[in-house]
Amino acid sequence: MKVIKLGGSLIEQPNEIAGLFQSLLETKDKTVIVHGGGDLAQQWLSTAGAKSEKHDGLRVSPEEHMPYIVGALAGCANKKLMSQAIAAGLKPIGLTLHEAGISCRKQSAELGQVGICDSFEPGLIDNLLKCGYLPLISSIGFGQKGNWFNVNADDAAVAVAASIGADLLFLTDVEAVLDSNGKPLSHLNSNTIYELTQTGVIKDGMLVKVRGALDAAKRLRRCVRIGSWNVINQTHSGTQISE
Repeated sequence: MKVIKLGGSLIEQPNEIAGLFQSLLETKDKTVIVHGGGDLAQQWLSTAGAKSEKHDGLRVSPEEHMPYIVGALAGCANKKLMSQAIAAGLKPIGLTLHEAGISCRKQSAELGQVGICDSFEPGLIDNLLKCGYLPLISSIGFGQKGNWFNVNADDAAVAVAASIGADLLFLTDVEAVLDSNGKPLSHLNSNTIYELTQTGVIKDGMLVKVRGALDAAKRLRRCVRIGSWNVINQTHSGTQISE
């Protein structure tokens, strides 16, 4: 059983998504997808004339912005994925973190309705997987009093993987993290990540992904993979990230 964290930018790449879903159809592995959609949320906010800001990489989410953020992530992004999964012959079902049994709470007053995953209860995921469904979980969460939250998609994926005891894959547009010669690295840990970061081998967008995967590996206490859709069915494919 595995959880795939799907970046929001990949949602806008139909060929990549089609390849992913075809791969899942062929293997029939029990899989859960957790996705963001920050670019789409930004588009919706801009169209509405709302000024959006970020703080330490997180989108400040005042209550008045939440209808647009929820609509973009739990609505449009989620249903785009559902549409392509149906076309591929899968049985997708769109969810928020609430249906997955994960309760959220506010991270800080400065960030507005940015939430963090707080508690876990048995959700629908196991039963849905047993019935052959593909859960597509947006990074929108709810608190105990029904208030909604914008949750970082990486954190959401870690919470889902932890709650069902699944392996976690961060899906990207390259097959693995590459060394200075452009060759895939099979394994990285805290020390090698630091070395390759200092020498500039791991940088920019990949650095963000690697740091997120390392944090996830520490929190889950198991290896986390970074790879593309065309290697997800190979057990030791991509780059394994450990503490």
